[in-house]
Amino acid sequence: MYIGSTKDLRKRLELHNSGQVFSTKSRLPLELIYYEAYKAEYDARHREKNLKLRSNAFAQLKKRIQYSLT
Repeated sequence: MYIGSTKDLRKRLELHNSGQVFSTKSRLPLELIYYEAYKAEYDARHREKNLKLRSNAFAQLKKRIQYSLT
C-alpha cells in the first residue's frame, strides 16, 4: 500500500509505474484502489500525515476498503 498526495493523480501513478519513483520501484505495477480529493492542499496534506502517523486512521481506512485490497 502506498499513501501520498499530488495535484495530478494520473501523472503520479504513471511516474510510479514507469519505475521512476525509488520508494515504489520494487512493488510494480501499482494499482489505484482508493483516493480522496480535497479542494485545499492543507487538508490533503493533513489527511496524508494522519494516515502515515496514526495507526488508528490507517486501520480505519483499511477496514473501509478491505474487500478492494484482496
